[in-house]
Amino acid sequence: MKKEIKDRTYRLRNNVKPLSYTLNSRNSRRKPLLHFDGTTSRPLRYASNQKSPFEDEQDATSVLEPVVFEDGMLFVPKTNPVLQEFLYYHPANGQIFEEIDREKDAQEEVQYLELEAKAQQEAAGLSFDKMESLARVYLNVDTRIAASSEIKRDVLLFARNNPEDFLNALEDPDLDLFDNIDKMFGQSLLKTRNNDKEIYYNLKSKKTKLCSIPFGETPSTVLADFFKKENNVEIYEALIKMLK
Repeated sequence: MKKEIKDRTYRLRNNVKPLSYTLNSRNSRRKPLLHFDGTTSRPLRYASNQKSPFEDEQDATSVLEPVVFEDGMLFVPKTNPVLQEFLYYHPANGQIFEEIDREKDAQEEVQYLELEAKAQQEAAGLSFDKMESLARVYLNVDTRIAASSEIKRDVLLFARNNPEDFLNALEDPDLDLFDNIDKMFGQSLLKTRNNDKEIYYNLKSKKTKLCSIPFGETPSTVLADFFKKENNVEIYEALIKMLK
């Protein structure tokens, strides 16, 4: 390991911040702590008076010390390179904890802020019809009873809080299809029966079965696949004409 000699700060991942968290710092049968160097798995052990974090390079005078994160953070000064090296090789590095890289954090934050700005700009320029489609399909909003201001608010919040999902939703080629399917159920042109296992027409002149719903699937996804089949396009177009 050849890294810049400097103070380093580590944090528990996923914004986990317990008052105290003790990292496994020695290899044992019950809690193996090994680093695979490409040839063999070498036992790790943090000993403050040793120059190596590898147990096979330590002597009998090893002084074992716990490695403790306080409030989710651990500061290791450059005067303790063996602990820095131990953390570098620790199998939990990148999974349970990570070294703080302020430049990388800033770059990721800039990317997110730019994505957020783009999403909000796109949302502000949407037609109300498009907002209604997004609200129905992605936010499960019943647009028949929701006020226009509620729909706009929900879509703008969707863009602000989940910018990547929002932008992907705008590019969804099946958005109109799923929106029309929601309308078909909402306007009672279709309905499910037999504990949501089958989809039926619900027209005055037609109450026959349209298709079945396989276990684990939703009516909307089943219908989307059904309508995409060439021999069912006419059925889809006929139902579209009935929508109000």
